Amino acid sequence: MRLSQSFWQTFKEVPKEAEIPSHQLMLKAGLIQKSGAGLYQYLPFAVKVLHKIESIIREELDKIGSQEVIMSVVTPGELWRETGRWDEMGSLMLQFNDRGGKELCISPTNEEAITDIFRTFVKSYKQLPVSLYQINTKFRDEIRPRFGLMRAREFSMKDAYTFHLDKACLDRGYQDMYNAYAQIFDRIGFDYMIVEADAGAMADSSCQTHEFQVLAEVGEDFIVYCKETGYASNIEKAKTLRKNLEFAASTKIEEVATPNKSTIADVCELLKVPQYQSLKSLVYTAINGEEEKHYLVMLLGDDELNELKLKNYLNCDHLIMAKEAQLSQLGLQKGFIGPYQLESKNLEVLFDSSIDENAGYIVGANKKDTHLKGFTLSRDFNGAKKVDLRLAQSGDYEASGKYQVEIKKGIEVGHVFQLGDKYTQSMKAMIVDQNGKQSAPLMGCYGIGVSRVMAAAIEQCHDENGIIWPAAIAPYHVYFAVIAKSEETKKLAEDIYRDLLEKNLEVVWDDRGLGPGFMFKDADLLGLPLRLTLGERDYQKEGTLEIKVRKAGAIHKVKKEEVADKIQELLKELM
Repeated sequence: MRLSQSFWQTFKEVPKEAEIPSHQLMLKAGLIQKSGAGLYQYLPFAVKVLHKIESIIREELDKIGSQEVIMSVVTPGELWRETGRWDEMGSLMLQFNDRGGKELCISPTNEEAITDIFRTFVKSYKQLPVSLYQINTKFRDEIRPRFGLMRAREFSMKDAYTFHLDKACLDRGYQDMYNAYAQIFDRIGFDYMIVEADAGAMADSSCQTHEFQVLAEVGEDFIVYCKETGYASNIEKAKTLRKNLEFAASTKIEEVATPNKSTIADVCELLKVPQYQSLKSLVYTAINGEEEKHYLVMLLGDDELNELKLKNYLNCDHLIMAKEAQLSQLGLQKGFIGPYQLESKNLEVLFDSSIDENAGYIVGANKKDTHLKGFTLSRDFNGAKKVDLRLAQSGDYEASGKYQVEIKKGIEVGHVFQLGDKYTQSMKAMIVDQNGKQSAPLMGCYGIGVSRVMAAAIEQCHDENGIIWPAAIAPYHVYFAVIAKSEETKKLAEDIYRDLLEKNLEVVWDDRGLGPGFMFKDADLLGLPLRLTLGERDYQKEGTLEIKVRKAGAIHKVKKEEVADKIQELLKELM
């Protein structure tokens, strides 16, 4: 492609809202244009990248026998009402009515639509397993779209769905897709981790699920990792241990005045003890349909609650932290809540499993400006329920207690789920099994954020000068910079360009007539794997061209007849 004929422009400045490198660089390099909050137009170079990502995905999914479909972006509301998700998804889903008054939505995901397809065509166990995928546009009405393509409202996604007769078959299909995802991200060239995850609203918490996390400094997710054992988990799912804490011995319960000291930090500073010698009190309301139940959650003072663990343990629809008015109704004093002699039929108490039953802790006394010293769980509370509720933190140990874990940041680019029969049961997508009985098949669901993969690649691969594309998904292989005045050198550039195209190398020829400084700056910003430079003076003097590797900065001097072979050799090393 000749840049003089291309639709491309770079920019010096970017909007202040572009906070992270991928967003900044995609705008500066002319890859995307913002059209509205969380809405972006993909420009020619970005489209080339997306197509390469899609090609890799298609190749790997075709290898495992998954077949491509294209589902409508707009789906009928009646399908979502069958599963109850029309109301569950709420404002995240863009819902509207057509001119006939029928409910419709812009698809944020397609479990309902694919199950509707399945139940129309599949009636017997002999037709199983089924594996279908699509690459299509999704829309989720994010409250706060940010970080460019990382959290856009409209985005490109690959979603796949499988249907199976039994769990053994589902496990095989799940492993096939898991392996295909690993191959996809290996081919792209990511430094990534596969971590245990939580299914969230997609499926039952007991179903198997994993995330594929690209390691990056600006990742929104936290990954708990143990290099010795290979354990890796999303922080929301992670189970870790605290060790080597010296808790205070149990003592007689004693009231202490703590005027205007309602936080763990203030109370522990006043009493000259570390925060883990106190217990933090949090009150939550669990909602299941019309039913509400209240819980007092107790943690070590310097721990944080993992709300997902609590929600999963309670198996509730929603979890809401109690406000001051509700605390008063429960007979609790904000800032001074504790479990000692707490008599409320409307409040169940849960203790985190890190709490030592025989140690003495500081807790709220359930009256203003007062705490208790010496609270001992085994002595001072009958029938205590101990549950793993804390959020993992740096310095914890993995489950065996032998090795410490690290916490890294990651960007989720892929997620695989076992859904069970949640959707086939609710939508009555039944098949006749080998015994002649009606049976609900088990499902798997597998997603890759295609546009997010593009952004994640930039987050992981960039420097102060611009993007450094992984060779497998770079929009082009070579940036051809020509510094020439004479017609002879210009003719030479034309010959080299045509020769590279004939050898199926993807070349951007900067024929705009700019000076070398401008060309090299644009080349670094765009970040193609190789920069080939034909400098008239150097060529006349040495008879060589220069190939620079964008990632490593290595420079190779080559003769004209060696250019294509050297480029192919370098690209092979980079792939």
